[in-house]
Amino acid sequence: MHHKISRHPVPQLADMPEDIRTRIEAVQEKAGFIPNIFLALAHRPDECRAFFAYHDALMEKPGNLTIAEREMIVVATSAANECQYCVIAHGAILRIRAKNPLIADQVAVNYRKSEITPRQRAMLDFAMKVCLNAQEVEEADYEALRAHGFTDDDIWDIGAITAFFGLSNRLVNMAAIPPNPEFYAMGR
Repeated sequence: MHHKISRHPVPQLADMPEDIRTRIEAVQEKAGFIPNIFLALAHRPDECRAFFAYHDALMEKPGNLTIAEREMIVVATSAANECQYCVIAHGAILRIRAKNPLIADQVAVNYRKSEITPRQRAMLDFAMKVCLNAQEVEEADYEALRAHGFTDDDIWDIGAITAFFGLSNRLVNMAAIPPNPEFYAMGR
């Protein structure tokens, strides 16, 4: 069954700027397929580059948040934003990075009932507040995170990942970008 990748134009690989094509081919080689988000964003090369540069700066930086915890933030907040693509795609990455086939579904449906640590619960409580009610974030929210050992840098990471994926969730929902079927089975 072949689904349309976007409501907007999707260029052929051969027609993409070389740097974007090279990145996509590297992802394809590693994953065995091309995630639809790469193809869907390629029609706006400058935005595509900026999007993935910001993505990588947030998701691949060193810090006190593990790579699995960063993915937990994406899955929980994307579920709150009803973004099927990001929940399915990042749920797959979370299962693999956490080496836990159950965690992504738990976090997507209700992170409060998930098998996560109190520190991770505090992290996701904060992410959810930034996601749904950022205007209500106050010093007490920072204090709650500091009590779990998060630094102000870590707190920025949590908020920035949440905010960046809020952008991603909205673009993906607007353009009706479906998750690749391959994501559903990964890490199970």
